[in-house]
Amino acid sequence: MTSAWAGAAPVTVRVPAKVNLELLVGSPRADGFHPLATVYQAVSLYDDVTVEESDRWSVTVDGPYAGGVPTDGSNLALRAARRLAATAGVLDPVAVTIHKDIPVAGGMAGGSADAAAALVACDQFWQLGLEKSALEMEAAELGSDVPFLVRGGTAIGSGRGELLAPALARGTFHWVFAISDEGLSTPAVYAECDRLRGSASVAPPEPKPETMAALRSGDVRALAAVLENDLQEAAFSLRPALRAVLAEGLGLGALGGVVSGSGPTVAFLVEDNEAGIDLAIGLTASGAAANVRRATGPVHGAHVLVGARD
Repeated sequence: MTSAWAGAAPVTVRVPAKVNLELLVGSPRADGFHPLATVYQAVSLYDDVTVEESDRWSVTVDGPYAGGVPTDGSNLALRAARRLAATAGVLDPVAVTIHKDIPVAGGMAGGSADAAAALVACDQFWQLGLEKSALEMEAAELGSDVPFLVRGGTAIGSGRGELLAPALARGTFHWVFAISDEGLSTPAVYAECDRLRGSASVAPPEPKPETMAALRSGDVRALAAVLENDLQEAAFSLRPALRAVLAEGLGLGALGGVVSGSGPTVAFLVEDNEAGIDLAIGLTASGAAANVRRATGPVHGAHVLVGARD
């Protein structure tokens, strides 16, 4: 039987990384997940994910952060493609290719980004015409951060992070990311957070009004002052050197800094592009971070590219 998509052109989707402007974590729920109140911002570090006609399901990975990304059935992008196929009644497999430029296990949702991109790419390739809200529902079954990477921009996340509400953000924010050579396990960081808290019960978290106000006004200094992550001390406990990285960046002029997600990436907020260049040079020259990337936010979520990847 001939595929309905035989001869269809490959589809490439570009998807951003994320940073958590605040990540407030409650006590574990009965299902083991932690209730969250988080504010996501999509930033201009990207993976490109391509889907194309194939006689079998497969995934290949290239790019600076290809190492450590699984290429078997556990790959989240491949799982996303197969899930959407099952939902839509599509029988024809696709080959998934990931160009990996978002750090792996860095607290920037690299795997979740690839899953979001795969959903958008397969929707386009199979001509399903699904609304973004429908793709976000599929995304929520794959991981807490995946719906946000479909949406992009700036958003409030609740539940375990998968329930999204829009957040108004004016202007462009400039970021510098100090990226570690070795990732951190998200489950391990949450477990360490619980260990450090001991028996103390934490109320269900809610977004801070100060964060919302800083975003609405586009006031970078006000936003820098309220960056917060309840997982930061757990990340420091597991990777003590991160505390020095944060201190070094603040000492070099960053307006604010925070561990991104479950770490170990440390995100610094700076005044403008020139300040970002200066901080990146300073972090590298001091030896605090061997790998430093600059980015801006907010940016669009997973979106189809016109033409091939650069």
